[in-house]
Amino acid sequence: MFSRIHSATTLGVDAYVVEVEVDISRSQLPRTDIVGLPDAAVKESRDRVRSAMRNSDLDFPGDRVTVNLAPADVRKEGPSFDLPIAVAMHTALNGSPGGLDGLVFIGELALDGMLRPVSGALPVALMVRDSASLRGIVLPRDNAAEAALVDGIEIYPADCLQEVVMFVEGRRAIAPHPNTGFDSLDRAPDIDMCFSEVKGQEQAKRALEIAAAGNHNLMMIGPPGGGKTMLARRLPGIMPRMSRDEALEATKLYSVAGKLRAGDAMIRERPFRSPHHTISNVALIGGGTIPKPGEVSLAHHGVLFLDEMTEFKRDVLEALRQPLEDGNVTIARAATTLTFPASFVLAAAMNPCPCGWHGDYVNPCTCKPTQIQNYMKKVSGPLLDRIDIHIETPRLDPEKLTSAPTGETSEAVRARVNAARDRQLARYADEKIFSNADLNARMTRKYCSLPAEAEELLKSAIRKLGYTARAYDRVKKLSRTIADLAGRDDIRVEDVAEAITLRSLDRKYLV
Repeated sequence: MFSRIHSATTLGVDAYVVEVEVDISRSQLPRTDIVGLPDAAVKESRDRVRSAMRNSDLDFPGDRVTVNLAPADVRKEGPSFDLPIAVAMHTALNGSPGGLDGLVFIGELALDGMLRPVSGALPVALMVRDSASLRGIVLPRDNAAEAALVDGIEIYPADCLQEVVMFVEGRRAIAPHPNTGFDSLDRAPDIDMCFSEVKGQEQAKRALEIAAAGNHNLMMIGPPGGGKTMLARRLPGIMPRMSRDEALEATKLYSVAGKLRAGDAMIRERPFRSPHHTISNVALIGGGTIPKPGEVSLAHHGVLFLDEMTEFKRDVLEALRQPLEDGNVTIARAATTLTFPASFVLAAAMNPCPCGWHGDYVNPCTCKPTQIQNYMKKVSGPLLDRIDIHIETPRLDPEKLTSAPTGETSEAVRARVNAARDRQLARYADEKIFSNADLNARMTRKYCSLPAEAEELLKSAIRKLGYTARAYDRVKKLSRTIADLAGRDDIRVEDVAEAITLRSLDRKYLV
């Protein structure tokens, strides 16, 4: 007795079809084997499936059962094969009815036969849409809203194994879940933390506005309690709202990683990821036996905030070089090489010295000069070059600290940011980039030309501050963004001067 049905799983951020084949042969010794490079979670499916079928009043094969997951040369992981294995066993015992062609089955089984949600439903739905031979998915009800973001396919949500078996046999209909698309993205995102609540720190707020307008990375240096974390958490609220393509990419990554919150089928707001400084290299960049996205990919189209940057391990920080430069991260393993998108704004915060009070006008610093130098050198020069903006967040004056906040709202700042981004989108329509931070060397020369006076100012800064070629290009990109915020196509000397002041801290502290 033999049966074959379609399932699917993910590799990287994309899904591929897995054929679940079940063969039942007579044997005096009942046994169930799962082959096709299954991991431990897949091997345990036989126990979950056995209990789920018996508790659903379904016969479990009492003979020799061989389950093959094809292609057999790609490792499979996770519990999403529970449902297709159970359905394939049932159809092998009772005969395969018509109507299964073109359907993909995914889902985890509880021991009582109920269906639990699985990760990767959105990539599977996209794969079904793009396939000429597939038409729909049978999956747990909790995954239906996520899969329904994809138009043009049939989504059959189910609550339990018995319901799926009756649907397969034609004894019960399952109403397809309506496709929702990404129309719900048009609603305004909730801004929990508004810029108007920030007291003082005018230079820092200006720097965050520039960072949001041009997608630039920034680092804040200041004593404890200066507001670095508070400012960073308000950065997503002034960034442009996510486009449908951005929301789709971000949701795919969260779906693959199993990070979608219950009841939330789509990432509507720009992600804000703030990993602890004890994070490992793999957790930050991604990896594993079957590579999964790390924090840099979960921050795609959003903000990656590194609080107390100097407390992170050196190799963890250095691993940020590729995603900061290329907007993606490549993970190589013996069996496969995968690339995850990782285009984010890096917001870093750090103290100016080990004790935290270097330069503070109230608390005296107790660190020796060599201690300060060694502390700041934990951030390497090549990594610092990839951070466009370095600003100070000093202690607030008592008058500002005790006064009522009077700053602009996040929506008011976002309006200027949107206007600047619109100029960039129009300018780079033929370049396939979306912000000034994405400019390569050729584009920087083309779109960031400086007047003679501004060029001389920048040359003088290079001689005095020792900028590298990368830092030189990043100052020009910052100048381009400052001009865009001012609503100008030309870059003026005052734009370059402001851009230089936004990068002066690396030489003040790190020389």
